[in-house]
Amino acid sequence: MKPQPIPSPSAGALDATAAGLLVLLCAIWGVAQVAVKVGNAGIAPVLHCALRSIGAAALVLLWCRLRGIRLGLRDGSLGPGLLAGVLFASEFLLIFAGMDRTTAARGVVFVYFAPFIVALGAHWFTPGDRLTGAKLTGLAAAFLGLALAFADSLRLPSARELEGDLMCLAAAVLWGATTVVIKASRLSHIPAEKTLLYQLGVSAVVLPPASLLAGEDWTIRWEPLVVASLVYQVAIVASASYAAWYWLIARYQASRLAAFSFLTPIFGVASGAVLLGEPVTPALAAAVALVGFGIWCVNRPEPRPLSQRAD
Repeated sequence: MKPQPIPSPSAGALDATAAGLLVLLCAIWGVAQVAVKVGNAGIAPVLHCALRSIGAAALVLLWCRLRGIRLGLRDGSLGPGLLAGVLFASEFLLIFAGMDRTTAARGVVFVYFAPFIVALGAHWFTPGDRLTGAKLTGLAAAFLGLALAFADSLRLPSARELEGDLMCLAAAVLWGATTVVIKASRLSHIPAEKTLLYQLGVSAVVLPPASLLAGEDWTIRWEPLVVASLVYQVAIVASASYAAWYWLIARYQASRLAAFSFLTPIFGVASGAVLLGEPVTPALAAAVALVGFGIWCVNRPEPRPLSQRAD
């Protein structure tokens, strides 16, 4: 199959379809924050993450077979694919373990430091995706909104919470690095499903032994909410939504996509309010405004040079 060229910078601007898909993905991932906490109540964290990867890998592999997507190794994607897989597995091991130690509100503040890593990495490693004053302003505004949304939860942590916070922050760095590796390598030229399968496949292999080395109890409480949480993460989050995300990464500027990811914890708060009865404070409304402003700054059309303007 002839590789497709990397989209030009002008093609990186988000259209209505991409923006709508991103909002949907953020909503899915926001609910996933609640699902992780619910699932961890019945499954040890690393084992929980391993089961998610195994189930999602099986679904994506089945989808590739049904769609006739080639999974051969002659396209030069093996090296970056394995690297992305190791980063992905390490990221989610840290997220699941970190969420077990800290609160969801604190955890997402640190996990969603990732867009800054993406923006910086894209600036250095992806042609045509340079940082501008508007992008920096937008990213800063979005992160300020995120911090404001969780201001009530940002208290001095205990030792265990601090450990979880650091795990989530490390996961953010790995998430950002994964996105940059995909965007800047051969992985941006192959089907999104294959990119995802590299990551899920590596995770499915390395996470079960990691669970055993951590001394986790493999006893699972098959309660309805735990099962529903795992099914949601396997079928919706780790398969369909991630495939859509990698499809977007291959076609649009990484820094523009990263700004939208700040919406995920906002949706997480909303799902917590609906599903868990958590209160919604006025700070959330202000946070949504800041996030919206940040997204507008990052995605607004860049002014054309004077030489390209009509007289």
